[in-house]
Amino acid sequence: MDIITSMVAEKPVVIFSKSTCCLSHSIKSLIRNFGANPTIYELDEITNGKQIESVLIQMMGCQSSVPAVFIGQQLIGGSKRIMSLHVRNELVPLLINAKAIWI
Repeated sequence: MDIITSMVAEKPVVIFSKSTCCLSHSIKSLIRNFGANPTIYELDEITNGKQIESVLIQMMGCQSSVPAVFIGQQLIGGSKRIMSLHVRNELVPLLINAKAIWI
């Protein structure tokens, strides 16, 4: 958990992803389309990716660890949660409050 906390510290938006995951690609594109510049960690391309993935699975309480989206240093969730927030027009206010975008 400490490793995740340090990776998301002082960053408005962090996405843990895998370079081959189409859902991760979609979520990264969605957030970028709002003008945010998320910090992205590709778990299949970094040295301690497996360790981080194990922690994310525990945190998210599910089988899939990616995408895992943190906004304002808080774990928001995976693709279903992000899309749900977007459909309810609640994603942009989260990004604004985290100072990830300015409108």
